Amino acid sequence: MIDETGTKLFHQTMPFTERLDIEVLQHSPDLVRSRIAWNESLCTLGGVLHGGVLMSLADATGAVCAYLNLPEGKAGTTTVESKTNFVRAVRSGYATASSTPLHAGRSFIVVETEIRDDANKLVAKVTQTQAVL
Repeated sequence: MIDETGTKLFHQTMPFTERLDIEVLQHSPDLVRSRIAWNESLCTLGGVLHGGVLMSLADATGAVCAYLNLPEGKAGTTTVESKTNFVRAVRSGYATASSTPLHAGRSFIVVETEIRDDANKLVAKVTQTQAVL
């Protein structure tokens, strides 16, 4: 089921996510889930969803997770570091990202994101650090 409020939050704060047609499934401080549909226009040769598309999905999902974990009185975050391990290709269906906070401090928030395919197999693991603004 699509989380319409979360999807609107993504698209208003990060217009690029609307262009990619990213849908939010759930958003809370403990877990943010979103997905992107496989589309030939987002692929490399051979019909594989481009790694940059997957990284965009992870970055956007992690950013909202960090935002929802901001310390009181702070306005936003920005990604200062991101590491991605790709372990499987996406050739159809959806890529679904799930982000959870590993550390929510005063200056930095560290988020871990897993991307899985429709068979729930791990596609990528992303760890990112967001600076608190």
